[in-house]
Amino acid sequence: MSSKWKQVGLVLSGVCVGVLISLQLSANAQRDVASTLPVEELRNLADVFNSIKQNYVEPVDDKKLIGSAISGMVSGLDPHSSYLDADAFKDLEVSTKGEFGGLGIEVGMEDGFVKVVSPIEDTPAFRAGIKAGDLIVKLDDTPVKGMALNDAVKRMRGKPKTNITLTVVRKGESKPLEVTLTREVIRVQSVRSKYVDGYAYVRLAQFQENTTADMAKQLDKIYKQGPVKGIVLDLRNDPGGLLNSAVGVSAAFLPPKSLVVYTDGRTDDSRRKYFASPDDYARGDREDVLKGAPAAWKTAPMVVLVNGGSASASEIVAGALQDYKRATIIGTQSFGKGSVQTIIPLSATTGVKLTTARYYTPKGRSIQLLGITPDVVVEESAEGNRIKYLREADLDHHLSNTLDPTAGARKAEDAQAAEAAAKASQDKSAAAKPADKAKPEEEGIEAPKFEFGGKGDFQFEQALNFLKGAPVAQSKLAQASTDASAPVAKPDAAKK
Repeated sequence: MSSKWKQVGLVLSGVCVGVLISLQLSANAQRDVASTLPVEELRNLADVFNSIKQNYVEPVDDKKLIGSAISGMVSGLDPHSSYLDADAFKDLEVSTKGEFGGLGIEVGMEDGFVKVVSPIEDTPAFRAGIKAGDLIVKLDDTPVKGMALNDAVKRMRGKPKTNITLTVVRKGESKPLEVTLTREVIRVQSVRSKYVDGYAYVRLAQFQENTTADMAKQLDKIYKQGPVKGIVLDLRNDPGGLLNSAVGVSAAFLPPKSLVVYTDGRTDDSRRKYFASPDDYARGDREDVLKGAPAAWKTAPMVVLVNGGSASASEIVAGALQDYKRATIIGTQSFGKGSVQTIIPLSATTGVKLTTARYYTPKGRSIQLLGITPDVVVEESAEGNRIKYLREADLDHHLSNTLDPTAGARKAEDAQAAEAAAKASQDKSAAAKPADKAKPEEEGIEAPKFEFGGKGDFQFEQALNFLKGAPVAQSKLAQASTDASAPVAKPDAAKK
């Protein structure tokens, strides 16, 4: 029996070698593959496989073992790389089109638990009060600790009208919270807009396949309603999405053929420049959805709103418009995800989502870990921020910023210092109030919920004030901008 499993282990080792050779050949055909294969480590993998098959308390399916090994290998690289089995591969294809079944949460992993990056607007999670930074420790009665992220996501997704109970650990709460949610078909409305006092308000919730086209249609409708004195582009809590959509949205407001973003990685394919051109934002044979767009879109005074939930594609857009001084960035520091993920199919139904490059703004700023620093810092209310946003620097195994190796540690120190200053200010303010009117944090009182771009949206109100030339009321706890520019890399490092 032992001999049989040893043979199976050797076969597995051979399969792994074959896969590694295949992947390395596709990544760089000129690389000497044989000299880079970790033969001893592959033997260890085969030995572990053999040991599990012989000694584990219950029989384990070979497919499950190999799938878990692959998943662990990829997810251990960084927070954004993952193995896509048949279900995950299908879910990814569906979610880029803006519709999928589940709860409506963008999630990552931290210390073996699922951590909420951002709830998606108008979803079960959002309506139930799930917040950025919440740690999900249980799904129904199943502990999350040690569970692969893909497995956790599978459990949270499911048939509409079925329930799941999340056990959540939240900073400031003395005990875990149990929240029962009913799954829905999540239809993310990528673009919302309205005409407000002569100004165009456009909110992007996510960068999907049709985001550029939808935004163009809605801007066109707004411009037909009356004179537009300025544009507010709201990217708050937008976790990103498709790179070509970010290029398209930027192209709507920049001169033709302007450099929007460039990427730099190890392979020729990962070193590219992306311009405000249909060649880079219109996929395949699709029509140019910005053809005929009025010149006023590129000249109207403009504000871009960002916060700690603005990530990836959102930061590409904000960074490009900031570099060209096309828009004023208002809000708080963005998430800091400056890496590009590529879907590499392994079969018709599986693949890997792999981080293949870092991206840089037109002036060569690396956003990785640092994020976009607003030109005008305005927190979410006159009293400051109530939500402590999770950022890239908080995630396990995050990529470094190659232009500034200390960026992650410095951002963590900045966040701790800001939190301490905010608490001191709140304590001082509370002490100055009569005891019967004080509203301490211990009571769990939170700022009232508001609709982005609606009544009570402090940051949006200040964006309008800025466009109108009126004074901008900064929050009592607003921090001074730390550094107006991130480290710079020369754009000619990237190749078209």
